[in-house]
Amino acid sequence: MRRRNLTLAALAAGGTLAMLPGAAAWGAEGSYPDKPLRLIVGFAPGGGADALTRIIAEGLSKQLGQQVIVENRPGADGVLAAQATSSAKPDGYTLLMGTNTAMVAAPTLRPTPPYDPFKAFTPISSAGQFSMFLVVPASLPVKSVNELLAMVAAKPGAYNSASSNSASELAMLQLLGERKVVNARYKGDMQAMTDLLGGQIHMMFTTGTLAPGFVKEGRIRALATLLPQRSALLPDVPTGGELGLGKLTITPWAGFFGPPGLPQVITDKLSQELQNTLKRPDVHAQLVQQGFEGYGMSPAKFAEFFRAQYEAFGATVRQHNVKFE
Repeated sequence: MRRRNLTLAALAAGGTLAMLPGAAAWGAEGSYPDKPLRLIVGFAPGGGADALTRIIAEGLSKQLGQQVIVENRPGADGVLAAQATSSAKPDGYTLLMGTNTAMVAAPTLRPTPPYDPFKAFTPISSAGQFSMFLVVPASLPVKSVNELLAMVAAKPGAYNSASSNSASELAMLQLLGERKVVNARYKGDMQAMTDLLGGQIHMMFTTGTLAPGFVKEGRIRALATLLPQRSALLPDVPTGGELGLGKLTITPWAGFFGPPGLPQVITDKLSQELQNTLKRPDVHAQLVQQGFEGYGMSPAKFAEFFRAQYEAFGATVRQHNVKFE
């Protein structure tokens, strides 16, 4: 008892309470955030990723009671924005809206990776996934994924696919397996869709901003979605999971990251507020209109998802010996 009293007295007299483990973190959490946050996005103003970031930033500002300022750092497929975040002070005031392009494709495909994504960042929460649909022209005589796969298998190399990014190309490779088609790479989805509408392209994975209108007009047919649940944009289209296509693991996604060393208490607070933001009806409705299915995850769940995406991407690239310029 005497030793305990002396210890307490020493703490009170010496002011060493601040040195106790976690004391600084609790103090930071109690006042955090007490100034505006910076949310970096690796794409130019006006684009799809920028629009999503600004919708979420506005909602997060309401949740936190602090301004969230969107900072555009375009260039190098989002790598410049990622590097700016990684080198920032880990105090919770600099965040990254990262996509699979910068967080998975760049470190996997480049001869000299710009960073180790598992050491250079702190995963905070998912933002969600871009709606992606497997579509075929209405003139193609298939009405299901199984019919499409059977048609391709019957005539190897006779059909072609289109892709405008690494995620859509690798998702098609996962779907087809050993079945052979000729893939045509495009610089944008709209050009690829134009050729699919014209019958020059037989299949592609495309976004939720393009597919719904053409499906409703009867010009294309959507056979499946890469989302984990059916999309509100096309609720009659089944998921890969419903169709037994568990191998379809690659999907275009976005999530929130902080610098390495971000205190756990701040990481947890940000994650919870981001999850709450994505549940806000106003935020959800705006994201759906952008072809984006927003949902958050705990830091642990998001880290697990992030690693699974990274490993699936790399495995598919190696299996099919895919080369990207």
